[in-house]
Amino acid sequence: MRKLGLMLCGALALAGCATTADRSASRAPAPVEVTLIALNDFHGNLEAPRRAITAPADANGPEVQVPAGGAAHLAAAIQAIRARSPNSLTVAAGDLVGASPLISSLFLDEPTIHAMNLMGLDFNAVGNHEFDRGSAELLRLDRGGCERLATRDPCVVDREFGGADFAFLAANVLNADRNPLLPAYGIRRFGTGRNQVAIGVIGMTLKETPTLVTPEGVAGLTFEDEAETVNALVPRLKAEGADAIVLLIHQGLTFEGPYSAKTCDGVDGDLMQILRRLSPEVDIVVSGHTHQTYNCDFSTIDPARRFLVTSAGSAGTLLTEIKLTVDPARGVTARSADMHIVQGDGYRGSRGQIEPTDRFPRYTPEPRVAALVERYRVAAQPLAERVVGSLAGPAVRQSTPSGESVLGNMIADGQLAATRANGAQIAFVNNGGVRADLVPAANGNVTYGQIYAVQPFGNVIALRSLTGAQLKAVLEQQWNSGTNTVERPQMLHPSAGFTYSYDLSRPAGQRVFDMRLNGAPITDETVIRIAAPTFLLSGGDNFTAWAAGTDPLGGPMDVDALEAWLRANPRLTPPATDRIRNLTPAP
Repeated sequence: MRKLGLMLCGALALAGCATTADRSASRAPAPVEVTLIALNDFHGNLEAPRRAITAPADANGPEVQVPAGGAAHLAAAIQAIRARSPNSLTVAAGDLVGASPLISSLFLDEPTIHAMNLMGLDFNAVGNHEFDRGSAELLRLDRGGCERLATRDPCVVDREFGGADFAFLAANVLNADRNPLLPAYGIRRFGTGRNQVAIGVIGMTLKETPTLVTPEGVAGLTFEDEAETVNALVPRLKAEGADAIVLLIHQGLTFEGPYSAKTCDGVDGDLMQILRRLSPEVDIVVSGHTHQTYNCDFSTIDPARRFLVTSAGSAGTLLTEIKLTVDPARGVTARSADMHIVQGDGYRGSRGQIEPTDRFPRYTPEPRVAALVERYRVAAQPLAERVVGSLAGPAVRQSTPSGESVLGNMIADGQLAATRANGAQIAFVNNGGVRADLVPAANGNVTYGQIYAVQPFGNVIALRSLTGAQLKAVLEQQWNSGTNTVERPQMLHPSAGFTYSYDLSRPAGQRVFDMRLNGAPITDETVIRIAAPTFLLSGGDNFTAWAAGTDPLGGPMDVDALEAWLRANPRLTPPATDRIRNLTPAP
């Protein structure tokens, strides 16, 4: 009996130990599911941008063009993801504003900030275009107020402007005192008690931002190295309890696959060198700037860096849904991402009628955002619908193999006409300054809203005098200046009468030859009067050689020059693309 009693006690003791272990296990913190809803490069596209996403053929049907975008549809798509994701953050990787259509840009992009507030955006990393009107105006968009800091009056529609409810992040932007211009990061917590997790979000723009905006707008600011900035912040975020680290960065990759692809095959671009240097503690990278769509598991490139890298195209046509499983004890244990088309209404464009499809959700416009967009549309309508001229056919911005475009050449022609009385002989427009195709109505008419969408920056056209040798130095920088390379050139569109040839097999500095003006050779000593946007003349897009120009003189606004050109040439035939000859031998 005594032995049986000891055995029973032992059994009870063991049972007691098992019960304690089970209770301990039940008290272990459970993983928390967190969803990131990500966008980038919205560029004030409050109205649907008349763009389609190509959905490849699959088991559900053949390839189809899906009409996408529009702020009210975007808001509805965000709501749909939130409805199935109780723990969510909505984030953006820059260029929410700037290079915006008339409905937003005419009002200093205030309606876009309003729209993002209504959508519940949490964080936006500043992009280069957030600096288009200068850092002071960026701070006004962030903090609110109606002080005039740009070329237009603020608070025209809404007499009070409260600024952003979300956080602008700019980890690598320092002011003259070496203090951050804006917050570097933010932390959001989900769950409760021992089941709470913290998501740290770092935001920044590309280091080269000063070369992409008017220098006066970023005077006194320093743009630090992206990877070094992130890596220095990681220990701070960890010390503040971050269980996961998300990087929002306005720099990007290039990728040629379908929007739905989940691969790193073929990705390239300036972001790649930053990614290779990032701390392995980073879990997600939401990127932008290149307006590309990709969903890349970077561990397939570098197993030590297990983050996903995503980008959702541009103009609010796509959203990225990123799912994180975050263990309070072990950090991120799983991550995945999917792209969603923000399908809206059909439209008629240069490729004909694009209709919605049943293969993808069609989002009913969110009422509050729809009302906001309509209010600003009505305010802009009288100016937007004013007919300014007519075209005999579409003028598109797609570049030819030589680097020209029909629309770029047409704009340059208008700028030359607008400045010829002040001595201009050649005009140039940068490729990045041409933001939309110009497609006339059925009767050929073109409106002010359309030409404003083409040139939304409000650049002044100015004049400089350059020698032939100095002009050649400028043109050489199309392939050899900072981020301008043979692989990723920044081409300038010239006005009629100026021609030249280039050969990319030649050494840098010797690629341009046979420059001519109205058929006559331009020598190194020839002095030429040139018109171009002040953005270019002040060194934008890495064209630093313009600094050699002399005898500066101001001119008209770029959009005014284009309007005058259209008015002076009814039913204008878009020009040919025969001004630049690419004589690089075939490989």
